[in-house]
Amino acid sequence: MKLHLYSADDVNRALLMAEAIAAVKSAYVQLSAGRVLAPLRTALDVSPADVTLVMPFYEAPVNGAGGALGLKLVSVFESNVPRGLPLIHSVVLAVDTASGAPLALIEGATLTAIRTGAASGAATDALARPDAAVAAIFGSGAQARRQLEAVCTVRPIERVYVYSLGGAEAFAAEMAGVGPIPADVRVAASPREAVGQADVICTATTARTPVFDDADLRPGVHINAIGVFTPDAREIPGATVRRARVVVDSVAAALAEAGDLLIPLSAGEITRDHFSTELGQVLAGERPGRAGAEQITLFKSVGVAAQDAAAARVILSNGPALGLGTVVEL
Repeated sequence: MKLHLYSADDVNRALLMAEAIAAVKSAYVQLSAGRVLAPLRTALDVSPADVTLVMPFYEAPVNGAGGALGLKLVSVFESNVPRGLPLIHSVVLAVDTASGAPLALIEGATLTAIRTGAASGAATDALARPDAAVAAIFGSGAQARRQLEAVCTVRPIERVYVYSLGGAEAFAAEMAGVGPIPADVRVAASPREAVGQADVICTATTARTPVFDDADLRPGVHINAIGVFTPDAREIPGATVRRARVVVDSVAAALAEAGDLLIPLSAGEITRDHFSTELGQVLAGERPGRAGAEQITLFKSVGVAAQDAAAARVILSNGPALGLGTVVEL
């Protein structure tokens, strides 16, 4: 049996952001239509700060083509950060849909960062104002970098503010002028400075409490909240959630994990109907997105395996043509 191994560099070359956004859009539509099996992930709490997640996926081929089968194993170890180790380690195992045989083992931390960025790119394209020109990024890690790349791929961003408890200066210096990102990337001295002029906000942190004040938001802003994925943690103020048009990646996943929504829900600030719309439904034209230029829109994503299926499919399609990957005999 032959198994293809794809490194982080292979993933970066095979999974470009514009193609990842298109693939994730399609995956969300298929997920909301019930054509992708992506059970709620299994969380193994290794310690209070460390968790390993198991995320299986299956999308049936259409007329014998396409489709995806496999799983992602991802560890989010906050205890790694003070030790100078990556926060996230991950692998994706892709399996042949016809035989069940393993096809490829893909480095998953890079795939996760790109597909998570692509999710926010898809949501920004669907929900942000067309003239959005200023972005604010909370966080300065790998996820934050891909968030900025994705937003700049779908909107004509001219200026960026980054706010982070550490690493903001390095982030600004590294990201300025790269690909679709403008040269004007500024370090914000405060959350208020970051969001005060922003048309699009991305939160990619490990915060347990809101990272900005609702009163500092300008009308018409779009927010992508992707950093936290447990019921007891949130990045977004309850007041913002209450007045925003909320769209989620998966209602079932949000009800299980999205503290940004579950905390105001338990406090009686919102009802379950407040987050009953999935991004796939908006992309398919089945549910409305933005209702006006001054409406605040919020995309809350905890991450679903349909994204990983879409990303793996692109890598397996592009990898051989680009001469990527290493083949091993099992």
